[in-house]
Amino acid sequence: MNSIICIAGPTASGKTALAVALAKDLNGEVVSCDSMQVYRHMDIGTAKPTLAERQGIPHHMIDVAEPWEDFSVSRYCEMAAPIVDDILARGKTAIIAGGTGLYLDSLIRGNAFAPFPSTGVRERLEAQADAEGMEAMLSRLRAVDPDSAARLHLSDRKRILRALEVYRETGETITEHNRKTQALPSRYTPLWLGLDFTERSELYRRIDLRVGRMLELGLVEEIQDLLTSGIPEKATALQAIGYKEFVDALDGRCTIEEAADQVRQSSRRYAKRQLTWFRRNPRIHWILREAGETEREILESARRIVSDFDE
Repeated sequence: MNSIICIAGPTASGKTALAVALAKDLNGEVVSCDSMQVYRHMDIGTAKPTLAERQGIPHHMIDVAEPWEDFSVSRYCEMAAPIVDDILARGKTAIIAGGTGLYLDSLIRGNAFAPFPSTGVRERLEAQADAEGMEAMLSRLRAVDPDSAARLHLSDRKRILRALEVYRETGETITEHNRKTQALPSRYTPLWLGLDFTERSELYRRIDLRVGRMLELGLVEEIQDLLTSGIPEKATALQAIGYKEFVDALDGRCTIEEAADQVRQSSRRYAKRQLTWFRRNPRIHWILREAGETEREILESARRIVSDFDE
């Protein structure tokens, strides 16, 4: 039996429930691969599994950072890889589940992220961005790394500055660094499972239901508590879908219902981007869900794939 199973797919597709069910089946533990579930005190808006939903299965890489911290793919891999190795060393199955494609792919490939010493380059880039604006910074990146510049949106300040930092610190573009990394053999060779729906409308229905449920559970109150505790509105954690929209509502820039509508729309667009990312992976065995299909039926489909893979 393969000792690592990756479960990928868009938001609200049922990854957590399948991960728990397979972990119970295969003597496994779950490693979350969600860039927002790493944050403490952000439970409702990140759809973090409750203790009841975890059903006694150990879950890793949840609640490992404070909301005011910047969390990165390099930090995720640095923390998650030893956890996966430990699960395997104990003879158990590692179920890596989540919708953050960059984190998932980087962990499986074993990407190396060399830390830069504090040379002041990053600070100077931040100051330049504040003084000149992101259009000027993107133009600088376009001059040295047009491939990265073409991929990045003007609003993606963090990655634009990171790409410039890599070039200024190493003399190598981040595009070239990624190309070399992808040419290396992967650290892990998992069985990949993907969850999607035969009808896009069913995914959208589930997203809408999830947003409504989050509001019922107290999402607005959760965000208010974060702000009251001193978390700045511009913190990376509060830029997540489901948080930034309600921050605007709490500041009076829109109503709660307008914010909820924006979350629904943004979540749908995010789901499309997730599917675009994961569909580039030819190793994923897709399970296409029908409307009304139960979690038990999804588990049976996954079991068949696992069984076929092991034969």
